[in-house]
Amino acid sequence: MLRLSVGFAGQRQTTKRVAKNMAEQNPKHRRKPEGIGRIEGRITADGLTHGDHSPGRGTAESAPGRPTGAAAGWRVGGLVGRKLAAIGAATQVRFRAVFSDGAVYTNCEAGQVPEFTVTFRTARAALRVLAFGPVGLLESYFDGNLDIEGAFPLAFRAALDAGFDNSPNALVSLRNRWHEFRFSNKSIAQAKANARFHYDVGEPFYKLWLDRVGMMYTCAYWKEGTKTLEEAQQNKMDHVCRKVQLKRGETFIDVGCGFGGLLFHALERYGALGTGINAATRQVAELRAELARRGLEDRIGLVECDFREMPGQYDKLLSIGTLEHAGPDQLTAVIRAHADAMKPGALGVIHFIGHVGDFSTEFYIRKHIFPGGWIPSLSLAIDAMEKSGLEVIDIENLRRHYALTLDAWASRFDQNWPAIQAIEPRRFDERFRRTWRTYLWACAEMFRSKNSHTHLFQVLVSKGNIAGNYPMSRAFLYDAAARPS
Repeated sequence: MLRLSVGFAGQRQTTKRVAKNMAEQNPKHRRKPEGIGRIEGRITADGLTHGDHSPGRGTAESAPGRPTGAAAGWRVGGLVGRKLAAIGAATQVRFRAVFSDGAVYTNCEAGQVPEFTVTFRTARAALRVLAFGPVGLLESYFDGNLDIEGAFPLAFRAALDAGFDNSPNALVSLRNRWHEFRFSNKSIAQAKANARFHYDVGEPFYKLWLDRVGMMYTCAYWKEGTKTLEEAQQNKMDHVCRKVQLKRGETFIDVGCGFGGLLFHALERYGALGTGINAATRQVAELRAELARRGLEDRIGLVECDFREMPGQYDKLLSIGTLEHAGPDQLTAVIRAHADAMKPGALGVIHFIGHVGDFSTEFYIRKHIFPGGWIPSLSLAIDAMEKSGLEVIDIENLRRHYALTLDAWASRFDQNWPAIQAIEPRRFDERFRRTWRTYLWACAEMFRSKNSHTHLFQVLVSKGNIAGNYPMSRAFLYDAAARPS
Protein backbone atom coordinates (compact mmCIF):
# COMPACT_ATOMS: atom_id res chain seq x y z
CA MET A 1 0.00 0.00 0.00
CA LEU A 2 1.35 3.57 -0.78
CA ARG A 3 3.32 7.00 -1.22
CA LEU A 4 4.57 9.02 1.74
CA SER A 5 7.68 10.33 3.38
CA VAL A 6 8.89 13.28 5.45
CA GLY A 7 11.98 15.44 5.93
CA PHE A 8 13.42 17.73 8.58
CA ALA A 9 16.68 19.54 9.19
CA GLY A 10 18.24 22.47 11.05
CA GLN A 11 20.37 25.60 10.78
CA ARG A 12 22.92 27.51 12.85
CA GLN A 13 22.48 30.99 14.25
CA THR A 14 24.90 33.84 13.42
CA THR A 15 26.01 36.62 15.68
CA LYS A 16 24.30 40.03 15.50
CA ARG A 17 27.44 41.55 13.99
CA VAL A 18 27.49 39.10 11.06
CA ALA A 19 23.73 39.47 10.67
CA LYS A 20 24.09 43.22 10.43
CA ASN A 21 26.81 42.89 7.78
CA MET A 22 24.62 40.52 5.79
CA ALA A 23 21.69 42.90 5.97
CA GLU A 24 23.85 45.76 4.72
CA GLN A 25 25.17 43.67 1.82
CA ASN A 26 21.87 42.14 0.71
CA PRO A 27 18.47 43.89 1.13
CA LYS A 28 16.77 40.47 0.99
CA HIS A 29 17.92 39.84 4.55
CA ARG A 30 15.99 42.88 5.83
CA ARG A 31 12.56 41.40 5.02
CA LYS A 32 10.02 41.11 7.81
CA PRO A 33 8.78 37.52 8.09
CA GLU A 34 5.16 36.54 8.39
CA GLY A 35 3.70 33.91 10.66
CA ILE A 36 4.37 33.01 14.29
CA GLY A 37 7.45 32.39 16.39
CA ARG A 38 10.23 34.24 18.14
CA ILE A 39 13.23 34.79 15.95
CA GLU A 40 16.91 35.31 16.52
CA GLY A 41 18.62 33.37 13.75
CA ARG A 42 15.76 32.65 11.36
CA ILE A 43 15.52 30.03 8.62
CA THR A 44 13.24 30.84 5.72
CA ALA A 45 12.29 28.68 2.77
CA ASP A 46 14.56 30.67 0.45
CA GLY A 47 17.60 31.22 2.66
CA LEU A 48 18.79 32.74 5.92
CA THR A 49 17.80 35.89 7.75
CA HIS A 50 19.93 36.71 10.76
CA GLY A 51 19.34 39.06 13.68
CA ASP A 52 15.69 39.74 12.83
CA HIS A 53 13.58 39.96 16.02
CA SER A 54 10.21 40.43 14.32
CA PRO A 55 7.49 37.74 14.55
CA GLY A 56 8.47 34.79 12.41
CA ARG A 57 7.88 31.12 11.73
CA GLY A 58 10.83 29.39 13.36
CA THR A 59 13.93 29.60 15.46
CA ALA A 60 17.42 28.33 14.73
CA GLU A 61 19.85 27.93 17.59
CA SER A 62 23.53 27.02 17.59
CA ALA A 63 25.43 24.79 19.97
CA PRO A 64 27.93 26.61 22.19
CA GLY A 65 31.35 26.83 20.63
CA ARG A 66 30.12 25.94 17.14
CA PRO A 67 31.05 28.14 14.16
CA THR A 68 28.48 30.71 13.11
CA GLY A 69 28.23 33.13 10.24
CA ALA A 70 27.09 33.33 6.65
CA ALA A 71 29.15 30.28 5.68
CA ALA A 72 27.10 28.13 8.05
CA GLY A 73 24.12 28.56 5.73
CA TRP A 74 25.85 26.51 3.10
CA ARG A 75 26.87 23.67 5.33
CA VAL A 76 24.84 20.47 5.46
CA GLY A 77 22.51 21.64 8.23
CA GLY A 78 21.79 24.87 6.41
CA LEU A 79 20.90 23.25 3.10
CA VAL A 80 18.62 20.75 4.76
CA GLY A 81 17.33 23.55 6.98
CA ARG A 82 15.64 25.19 4.03
CA LYS A 83 13.50 22.09 3.61
CA LEU A 84 12.76 22.17 7.32
CA ALA A 85 11.74 25.81 7.21
CA ALA A 86 9.36 25.17 4.31
CA ILE A 87 7.67 22.40 6.31
CA GLY A 88 7.55 24.55 9.43
CA ALA A 89 5.87 27.36 7.53
CA ALA A 90 3.25 25.11 5.92
CA THR A 91 1.98 23.14 8.91
CA GLN A 92 0.30 23.85 12.22
CA VAL A 93 2.12 20.87 13.74
CA ARG A 94 4.74 22.05 16.24
CA PHE A 95 8.09 20.29 15.99
CA ARG A 96 11.77 20.51 16.79
CA ALA A 97 14.89 19.15 15.09
CA VAL A 98 18.23 18.55 16.76
CA PHE A 99 21.40 17.99 14.74
CA SER A 100 24.40 15.83 15.55
CA ASP A 101 26.48 18.96 16.25
CA GLY A 102 23.90 20.30 18.73
CA ALA A 103 22.26 22.83 16.40
CA VAL A 104 18.49 23.08 16.91
CA TYR A 105 15.54 24.19 14.81
CA THR A 106 11.97 24.64 15.98
CA ASN A 107 8.82 26.25 14.63
CA CYS A 108 7.40 26.62 18.16
CA GLU A 109 6.79 29.96 19.77
CA ALA A 110 8.32 30.72 23.18
CA GLY A 111 6.69 28.51 25.78
CA GLN A 112 5.20 26.04 23.30
CA VAL A 113 6.05 22.37 23.53
CA PRO A 114 6.91 20.53 20.27
CA GLU A 115 4.57 17.68 19.38
CA PHE A 116 7.49 15.65 18.09
CA THR A 117 11.26 15.96 17.91
CA VAL A 118 13.56 14.74 15.15
CA THR A 119 17.11 13.99 16.29
CA PHE A 120 19.91 13.52 13.77
CA ARG A 121 22.32 11.12 15.51
CA THR A 122 24.96 11.41 12.78
CA ALA A 123 25.97 13.87 10.10
CA ARG A 124 25.41 11.06 7.61
CA ALA A 125 21.66 11.25 8.29
CA ALA A 126 21.57 14.87 7.15
CA LEU A 127 23.69 14.02 4.09
CA ARG A 128 21.19 11.30 3.13
CA VAL A 129 18.39 13.86 3.25
CA LEU A 130 20.39 16.07 0.90
CA ALA A 131 21.00 13.16 -1.46
CA PHE A 132 17.63 11.37 -1.36
CA GLY A 133 15.21 13.86 0.18
CA PRO A 134 12.34 12.32 2.17
CA VAL A 135 13.49 8.79 1.33
CA GLY A 136 16.90 9.56 2.81
CA LEU A 137 15.29 10.73 6.02
CA LEU A 138 13.17 7.60 6.34
CA GLU A 139 16.04 5.27 5.60
CA SER A 140 18.13 7.07 8.23
CA TYR A 141 15.30 6.42 10.69
CA PHE A 142 15.19 2.74 9.69
CA ASP A 143 18.97 2.49 10.28
CA GLY A 144 18.86 4.21 13.67
CA ASN A 145 20.87 7.24 12.51
CA LEU A 146 17.84 9.43 13.17
CA ASP A 147 15.12 9.26 15.84
CA ILE A 148 11.59 10.64 15.94
CA GLU A 149 10.20 11.05 19.45
CA GLY A 150 6.76 12.22 20.51
CA ALA A 151 3.62 12.02 18.37
CA PHE A 152 5.03 9.84 15.58
CA PRO A 153 2.07 10.18 13.14
CA LEU A 154 2.29 13.97 13.27
CA ALA A 155 5.72 13.87 11.67
CA PHE A 156 4.08 12.51 8.52
CA ARG A 157 1.17 14.92 8.79
CA ALA A 158 3.57 17.88 8.85
CA ALA A 159 5.38 16.62 5.75
CA LEU A 160 2.11 16.06 3.89
CA ASP A 161 0.85 19.51 4.87
CA ALA A 162 3.92 20.93 3.10
CA GLY A 163 3.72 18.56 0.11
CA PHE A 164 7.20 17.35 0.97
CA ASP A 165 6.37 13.80 -0.10
CA ASN A 166 6.08 15.13 -3.67
CA SER A 167 9.56 16.65 -3.72
CA PRO A 168 11.27 15.57 -6.99
CA ASN A 169 14.58 13.78 -6.60
CA ALA A 170 16.62 12.50 -9.54
CA LEU A 171 18.51 9.91 -7.49
CA VAL A 172 15.31 8.44 -6.04
CA SER A 173 13.77 8.33 -9.50
CA LEU A 174 16.81 6.41 -10.71
CA ARG A 175 16.54 3.97 -7.81
CA ASN A 176 12.83 3.53 -8.53
CA ARG A 177 13.51 2.70 -12.19
CA TRP A 178 16.16 0.19 -11.18
CA HIS A 179 13.73 -1.37 -8.73
CA GLU A 180 11.14 -1.84 -11.48
CA PHE A 181 13.77 -3.41 -13.72
CA ARG A 182 14.97 -5.77 -10.97
CA PHE A 183 11.65 -6.66 -9.27
CA SER A 184 9.05 -6.24 -12.02
CA ASN A 185 5.99 -8.47 -11.71
CA LYS A 186 6.18 -9.13 -15.44
CA SER A 187 7.78 -12.48 -14.64
CA ILE A 188 5.34 -14.79 -12.85
CA ALA A 189 8.23 -16.29 -10.87
CA GLN A 190 9.31 -12.83 -9.67
CA ALA A 191 5.71 -11.85 -8.92
CA LYS A 192 5.40 -14.88 -6.64
CA ALA A 193 8.72 -14.06 -4.96
CA ASN A 194 7.49 -10.49 -4.37
CA ALA A 195 4.27 -11.79 -2.81
CA ARG A 196 6.18 -14.13 -0.51
CA PHE A 197 8.45 -11.29 0.66
CA HIS A 198 5.52 -9.45 2.23
CA TYR A 199 2.75 -11.94 2.90
CA ASP A 200 4.82 -14.91 4.05
CA VAL A 201 5.98 -13.12 7.18
CA GLY A 202 3.65 -15.53 8.93
CA GLU A 203 0.21 -15.78 10.53
CA PRO A 204 1.54 -15.38 14.11
CA PHE A 205 2.88 -11.94 13.14
CA TYR A 206 -0.27 -10.70 11.42
CA LYS A 207 -2.57 -12.15 14.09
CA LEU A 208 -1.19 -9.71 16.66
CA TRP A 209 -2.42 -6.57 14.86
CA LEU A 210 -5.10 -7.47 12.29
CA ASP A 211 -8.76 -7.89 13.24
CA ARG A 212 -9.79 -10.92 15.27
CA VAL A 213 -12.73 -12.05 13.13
CA GLY A 214 -11.26 -12.56 9.66
CA MET A 215 -7.67 -11.29 9.75
CA MET A 216 -8.51 -9.03 6.80
CA TYR A 217 -5.45 -7.17 5.52
CA THR A 218 -7.41 -4.67 3.41
CA CYS A 219 -9.36 -1.47 3.98
CA ALA A 220 -12.33 -1.87 6.36
CA TYR A 221 -15.72 -0.14 6.07
CA TRP A 222 -16.40 2.34 8.90
CA LYS A 223 -20.07 3.15 8.44
CA GLU A 224 -21.66 5.43 11.01
CA GLY A 225 -21.75 3.87 14.46
CA THR A 226 -18.81 1.51 13.87
CA LYS A 227 -16.63 1.36 16.97
CA THR A 228 -14.06 -1.39 16.44
CA LEU A 229 -11.82 -2.76 13.73
CA GLU A 230 -13.65 -6.08 14.00
CA GLU A 231 -17.01 -4.43 13.27
CA ALA A 232 -15.50 -2.45 10.40
CA GLN A 233 -14.06 -5.54 8.71
CA GLN A 234 -17.36 -7.42 9.06
CA ASN A 235 -19.04 -4.37 7.53
CA LYS A 236 -16.63 -4.51 4.59
CA MET A 237 -17.25 -8.19 3.93
CA ASP A 238 -21.01 -7.70 3.99
CA HIS A 239 -20.70 -4.57 1.84
CA VAL A 240 -18.92 -6.33 -1.03
CA CYS A 241 -21.11 -9.43 -0.79
CA ARG A 242 -24.23 -7.28 -1.04
CA LYS A 243 -22.83 -5.31 -3.96
CA VAL A 244 -22.57 -8.49 -6.04
CA GLN A 245 -25.81 -9.86 -4.52
CA LEU A 246 -24.08 -13.04 -3.42
CA LYS A 247 -26.60 -15.88 -2.96
CA ARG A 248 -26.74 -19.34 -1.46
CA GLY A 249 -25.24 -22.01 -3.70
CA GLU A 250 -23.44 -19.53 -5.97
CA THR A 251 -19.76 -19.91 -6.71
CA PHE A 252 -17.34 -17.02 -6.37
CA ILE A 253 -13.62 -16.43 -6.69
CA ASP A 254 -11.76 -14.53 -3.98
CA VAL A 255 -8.70 -13.04 -5.69
CA GLY A 256 -5.94 -12.53 -3.14
CA CYS A 257 -7.76 -14.43 -0.39
CA GLY A 258 -5.17 -13.89 2.34
CA PHE A 259 -6.04 -15.82 5.50
CA GLY A 260 -9.50 -16.75 4.19
CA GLY A 261 -11.68 -14.40 6.22
CA LEU A 262 -13.94 -13.50 3.29
CA LEU A 263 -14.22 -17.14 2.16
CA PHE A 264 -15.41 -18.20 5.63
CA HIS A 265 -17.75 -15.21 6.00
CA ALA A 266 -19.41 -15.75 2.61
CA LEU A 267 -20.01 -19.43 3.35
CA GLU A 268 -21.35 -18.88 6.86
CA ARG A 269 -23.57 -15.87 6.16
CA TYR A 270 -24.49 -16.25 2.50
CA GLY A 271 -24.10 -19.97 1.79
CA ALA A 272 -21.82 -19.19 -1.18
CA LEU A 273 -19.03 -21.52 -2.25
CA GLY A 274 -15.72 -19.73 -2.70
CA THR A 275 -12.37 -20.50 -4.27
CA GLY A 276 -9.40 -18.53 -2.97
CA ILE A 277 -6.47 -17.44 -5.14
CA ASN A 278 -3.15 -16.70 -3.43
CA ALA A 279 0.46 -16.51 -4.65
CA ALA A 280 2.11 -16.57 -1.20
CA THR A 281 3.23 -20.12 -0.40
CA ARG A 282 3.34 -19.96 3.39
CA GLN A 283 0.02 -18.14 3.60
CA VAL A 284 -1.57 -20.81 1.39
CA ALA A 285 -0.20 -23.55 3.67
CA GLU A 286 -1.54 -21.77 6.75
CA LEU A 287 -4.99 -21.41 5.16
CA ARG A 288 -5.02 -25.08 4.06
CA ALA A 289 -4.37 -26.06 7.66
CA GLU A 290 -7.25 -23.88 8.83
CA LEU A 291 -9.59 -25.36 6.21
CA ALA A 292 -8.65 -28.83 7.42
CA ARG A 293 -9.16 -27.82 11.05
CA ARG A 294 -12.68 -26.60 10.21
CA GLY A 295 -13.43 -29.57 7.97
CA LEU A 296 -14.16 -27.33 4.96
CA GLU A 297 -11.76 -28.68 2.30
CA ASP A 298 -14.71 -29.94 0.23
CA ARG A 299 -16.63 -26.64 0.40
CA ILE A 300 -13.94 -24.00 -0.02
CA GLY A 301 -11.35 -24.25 -2.77
CA LEU A 302 -7.81 -22.88 -2.62
CA VAL A 303 -5.37 -22.43 -5.50
CA GLU A 304 -1.79 -21.22 -5.25
CA CYS A 305 -1.12 -19.32 -8.46
CA ASP A 306 -0.43 -15.93 -9.96
CA PHE A 307 -3.41 -13.67 -10.59
CA ARG A 308 -2.89 -14.20 -14.32
CA GLU A 309 -3.30 -17.97 -13.94
CA MET A 310 -6.72 -18.19 -12.27
CA PRO A 311 -8.57 -21.37 -13.33
CA GLY A 312 -12.28 -21.73 -14.11
CA GLN A 313 -15.24 -19.36 -14.25
CA TYR A 314 -17.51 -18.30 -11.40
CA ASP A 315 -20.89 -16.70 -10.73
CA LYS A 316 -19.31 -13.79 -8.83
CA LEU A 317 -15.86 -12.23 -8.37
CA LEU A 318 -14.45 -10.49 -5.29
CA SER A 319 -10.97 -9.01 -5.76
CA ILE A 320 -9.95 -7.19 -2.60
CA GLY A 321 -6.56 -5.47 -2.84
CA THR A 322 -4.82 -7.15 -5.77
CA LEU A 323 -4.37 -4.61 -8.59
CA GLU A 324 -1.59 -2.95 -6.57
CA HIS A 325 0.50 -6.05 -7.27
CA ALA A 326 0.00 -6.06 -11.04
CA GLY A 327 2.75 -3.66 -12.08
CA PRO A 328 2.70 -1.01 -14.83
CA ASP A 329 3.15 -3.47 -17.70
CA GLN A 330 0.80 -6.16 -16.37
CA LEU A 331 -2.30 -4.18 -15.32
CA THR A 332 -4.27 -5.01 -18.47
CA ALA A 333 -3.32 -8.70 -18.30
CA VAL A 334 -4.33 -8.97 -14.64
CA ILE A 335 -7.68 -7.28 -15.21
CA ARG A 336 -8.30 -9.41 -18.30
CA ALA A 337 -7.69 -12.49 -16.12
CA HIS A 338 -10.31 -11.15 -13.70
CA ALA A 339 -12.79 -10.88 -16.58
CA ASP A 340 -11.93 -14.37 -17.83
CA ALA A 341 -12.73 -15.80 -14.38
CA MET A 342 -16.29 -14.40 -14.55
CA LYS A 343 -19.16 -16.18 -16.25
CA PRO A 344 -21.11 -14.10 -18.82
CA GLY A 345 -23.30 -11.69 -16.87
CA ALA A 346 -21.39 -12.25 -13.62
CA LEU A 347 -20.97 -9.40 -11.14
CA GLY A 348 -17.69 -8.51 -9.50
CA VAL A 349 -16.15 -6.04 -7.07
CA ILE A 350 -12.56 -4.92 -7.73
CA HIS A 351 -11.28 -3.12 -4.62
CA PHE A 352 -7.85 -1.43 -4.93
CA ILE A 353 -5.62 1.47 -3.96
CA GLY A 354 -5.48 3.90 -6.87
CA HIS A 355 -4.10 7.30 -7.75
CA VAL A 356 -6.19 10.22 -8.89
CA GLY A 357 -3.91 11.29 -11.74
CA ASP A 358 -0.62 9.92 -13.01
CA PHE A 359 1.91 9.58 -10.17
CA SER A 360 4.83 7.30 -9.40
CA THR A 361 4.58 4.87 -6.51
CA GLU A 362 6.63 5.90 -3.47
CA PHE A 363 10.05 4.27 -3.63
CA TYR A 364 10.47 3.43 0.05
CA ILE A 365 7.23 1.41 -0.01
CA ARG A 366 8.45 -0.58 -3.02
CA LYS A 367 11.94 -1.21 -1.66
CA HIS A 368 11.19 -1.94 1.98
CA ILE A 369 7.57 -3.18 2.11
CA PHE A 370 6.06 -4.27 -1.23
CA PRO A 371 8.72 -5.17 -3.82
CA GLY A 372 7.26 -4.82 -7.29
CA GLY A 373 4.24 -2.97 -5.90
CA TRP A 374 2.70 -0.29 -8.09
CA ILE A 375 -0.37 1.88 -7.60
CA PRO A 376 -2.38 2.37 -10.81
CA SER A 377 -4.44 5.43 -11.55
CA LEU A 378 -8.20 5.02 -11.46
CA SER A 379 -8.39 6.05 -15.12
CA LEU A 380 -5.91 3.36 -16.23
CA ALA A 381 -7.78 0.70 -14.27
CA ILE A 382 -11.17 1.72 -15.70
CA ASP A 383 -9.74 1.75 -19.22
CA ALA A 384 -8.39 -1.79 -18.75
CA MET A 385 -11.74 -2.97 -17.37
CA GLU A 386 -13.62 -1.61 -20.38
CA LYS A 387 -11.12 -3.19 -22.79
CA SER A 388 -11.65 -6.52 -21.02
CA GLY A 389 -15.40 -6.49 -21.62
CA LEU A 390 -16.43 -5.33 -18.15
CA GLU A 391 -19.19 -2.76 -17.68
CA VAL A 392 -18.46 -0.35 -14.84
CA ILE A 393 -21.66 -0.04 -12.81
CA ASP A 394 -20.56 1.87 -9.73
CA ILE A 395 -17.43 3.38 -8.15
CA GLU A 396 -17.10 4.12 -4.42
CA ASN A 397 -14.18 5.99 -2.85
CA LEU A 398 -13.23 4.71 0.62
CA ARG A 399 -10.08 6.81 1.14
CA ARG A 400 -11.14 8.06 4.59
CA HIS A 401 -12.02 4.52 5.66
CA TYR A 402 -8.46 3.40 5.00
CA ALA A 403 -7.08 6.10 7.31
CA LEU A 404 -9.14 4.69 10.19
CA THR A 405 -8.19 1.11 9.31
CA LEU A 406 -4.48 1.96 9.32
CA ASP A 407 -4.84 3.86 12.60
CA ALA A 408 -6.16 0.67 14.18
CA TRP A 409 -3.45 -1.52 12.65
CA ALA A 410 -0.64 0.84 13.61
CA SER A 411 -1.88 1.22 17.19
CA ARG A 412 -2.09 -2.55 17.63
CA PHE A 413 1.31 -3.02 16.04
CA ASP A 414 2.91 -0.60 18.51
CA GLN A 415 1.02 -2.01 21.49
CA ASN A 416 1.91 -5.61 20.64
CA TRP A 417 5.51 -5.08 19.55
CA PRO A 418 7.00 -7.01 22.51
CA ALA A 419 4.88 -10.03 21.57
CA ILE A 420 5.79 -9.64 17.88
CA GLN A 421 9.50 -9.51 18.67
CA ALA A 422 9.20 -12.58 20.89
CA ILE A 423 8.01 -14.66 17.91
CA GLU A 424 11.43 -14.49 16.22
CA PRO A 425 13.77 -11.89 17.79
CA ARG A 426 16.42 -11.98 15.08
CA ARG A 427 13.89 -11.37 12.30
CA PHE A 428 11.67 -8.90 14.14
CA ASP A 429 14.45 -6.56 15.19
CA GLU A 430 14.53 -2.80 15.75
CA ARG A 431 14.99 -2.04 12.05
CA PHE A 432 11.91 -4.15 11.22
CA ARG A 433 9.90 -2.30 13.88
CA ARG A 434 10.90 1.11 12.56
CA THR A 435 10.24 0.18 8.93
CA TRP A 436 6.79 -1.31 9.54
CA ARG A 437 5.50 1.33 11.95
CA THR A 438 6.60 3.98 9.44
CA TYR A 439 4.67 2.15 6.70
CA LEU A 440 1.50 1.88 8.82
CA TRP A 441 1.42 5.35 10.38
CA ALA A 442 2.63 7.13 7.25
CA CYS A 443 -0.06 5.50 5.12
CA ALA A 444 -2.72 6.41 7.68
CA GLU A 445 -1.75 10.07 7.40
CA MET A 446 -1.50 9.82 3.62
CA PHE A 447 -5.08 8.61 3.28
CA ARG A 448 -6.20 11.29 5.76
CA SER A 449 -4.39 14.16 4.04
CA LYS A 450 -6.25 16.79 2.06
CA ASN A 451 -3.29 16.82 -0.35
CA SER A 452 -3.19 13.09 -1.06
CA HIS A 453 -3.52 11.72 -4.59
CA THR A 454 -3.80 8.15 -3.27
CA HIS A 455 -7.31 6.80 -2.69
CA LEU A 456 -9.14 3.50 -2.19
CA PHE A 457 -11.71 2.49 -4.80
CA GLN A 458 -14.36 -0.20 -4.98
CA VAL A 459 -15.48 -0.70 -8.57
CA LEU A 460 -18.59 -2.78 -9.23
CA VAL A 461 -18.45 -4.44 -12.66
CA SER A 462 -20.51 -6.77 -14.79
CA LYS A 463 -19.21 -9.08 -17.50
CA GLY A 464 -21.08 -7.55 -20.37
CA ASN A 465 -23.89 -5.09 -19.88
CA ILE A 466 -25.79 -5.67 -16.69
CA ALA A 467 -29.24 -7.28 -16.89
CA GLY A 468 -32.39 -5.54 -15.73
CA ASN A 469 -32.68 -7.48 -12.48
CA TYR A 470 -30.05 -5.45 -10.60
CA PRO A 471 -31.41 -2.68 -8.31
CA MET A 472 -31.66 0.77 -9.85
CA SER A 473 -30.31 2.54 -6.74
CA ARG A 474 -27.88 1.90 -3.89
CA ALA A 475 -30.67 1.83 -1.29
CA PHE A 476 -30.49 -1.96 -0.92
CA LEU A 477 -26.90 -1.69 0.32
CA TYR A 478 -27.87 0.42 3.32
CA ASP A 479 -31.17 -1.20 4.32
CA ALA A 480 -30.72 -2.08 7.99
CA ALA A 481 -33.22 -4.90 7.57
CA ALA A 482 -31.36 -6.46 4.65
CA ARG A 483 -30.42 -10.08 5.24
CA PRO A 484 -28.45 -12.59 3.18
CA SER A 485 -30.58 -14.58 0.75
